[in-house]
Amino acid sequence: MQVRTRHTPSFGVARLMLAPGEPVRVESGAMMATSYGVAVEARAQGGLFKSLARAALGGESLFVSTYTAPPQGGWVDVAANLPGDLHVLELDGRVGWCLTRGSWLASSATIQLETQWGGFRNLFGGEGGFLMHAGGQGTVVVSCYGALDVVDLQPGEFVTIDTGHVVAYAETVQSRLRTISQGLTQSLKSGEGLVFDFAGPGQVLTQTRNPRGLVTWLQANGLGARG
Repeated sequence: MQVRTRHTPSFGVARLMLAPGEPVRVESGAMMATSYGVAVEARAQGGLFKSLARAALGGESLFVSTYTAPPQGGWVDVAANLPGDLHVLELDGRVGWCLTRGSWLASSATIQLETQWGGFRNLFGGEGGFLMHAGGQGTVVVSCYGALDVVDLQPGEFVTIDTGHVVAYAETVQSRLRTISQGLTQSLKSGEGLVFDFAGPGQVLTQTRNPRGLVTWLQANGLGARG
């Protein structure tokens, strides 16, 4: 699979170029268009239990759509729900990546996706306490809200990043979740103050906008979801 991006960094769209008969997995609802003849099948990827875990804990859809190119090949255009940039990860089978809630957009059929515990921030910070782990060899497309920055950490180098601005990080990076304020009570009241401490070597992908901030703004202006 080859990936061609356009309309970045504000409204990214990824065109997934598929060889004859090649499949690709796409987040449910992310497909924008396909070339004629591309087949699609939506199913609970990895079985019902793993799919329920990914949906309930990792913030992804219950079903994953698999698009398969016809004998002459084809393409699939995918786009995220929120406006922002896209980033393409090429996994070599040795180093996996941890993806935060809602950042996975598409990946090669050879990529294994699993949900894993990422800390207590779903209880206190609102970002979802579980991460999606991508492993294997192939291509992964991730999306972000706003523009995307790549933090390249050298061995022994540290950085602190707000949880709402973290998109993904290589599993070579060590991480620790903590409150940035003096006490946990203040963080609980405000929903702010949780950060990741990362230690290199490896890369961390960040987004310039925080989805939690968008929700807060909508609610403050009476535009949030109504019961």
